[in-house]
Amino acid sequence: MPKGIPETVPDDGLTTRQRRTLPITAVHTGPGKGKSTAAFGMALRAWNQGWPIGVFQFVKSAKWKVGEENALRVLGASGEGGTVAWHKMGEGWSWVQRSTEAEISSEEAAKEGWEQVKRDLAAETYRFYVLDEFTYPMHWGWVDVDEVVAVLKDRPGSQHVVITGRYAKEPLTELADLVTEMTKVKHPMDAGRKGQRGIEW
Repeated sequence: MPKGIPETVPDDGLTTRQRRTLPITAVHTGPGKGKSTAAFGMALRAWNQGWPIGVFQFVKSAKWKVGEENALRVLGASGEGGTVAWHKMGEGWSWVQRSTEAEISSEEAAKEGWEQVKRDLAAETYRFYVLDEFTYPMHWGWVDVDEVVAVLKDRPGSQHVVITGRYAKEPLTELADLVTEMTKVKHPMDAGRKGQRGIEW
């Protein structure tokens, strides 16, 4: 695709402008580093367009502070671009009201997160969604991949969704408009080096 020009144009009855505004489903998968980072890069472009952004982190612990979270929260509150709502499964979803003593399994939390995503998609709450590490609840059988595919396929409006994580299931990649597989060639951990400030977080 030199200069961003498609190699083929489908005979679908749509104009170029209509085709350019179709919602995108993107999947970043594979064993390599950079899946979430690439998704947050897309979120920066969405912020620049003034789109409301919803980030749902399905696996990362509440103790894991990613640099992109702080940056996007600051940008979202700046009033210059789109708003940013950031939800973490690891610290308890922000919309769930329960006593501090209530324990919830990771599977239940993942299901609650997916239920909220479904509600937000139906209400067109955001224009751009990052479902970070969402492939894992599907891989573990906590969330039904066929239901995810059906919901994404039938979502209203022009809501863009990017899903990250290893082990993306075939029905999801078949649905997606954009699938990128991150492959590892080398990694500092191969040489016994742990994650670094400013690189991993």
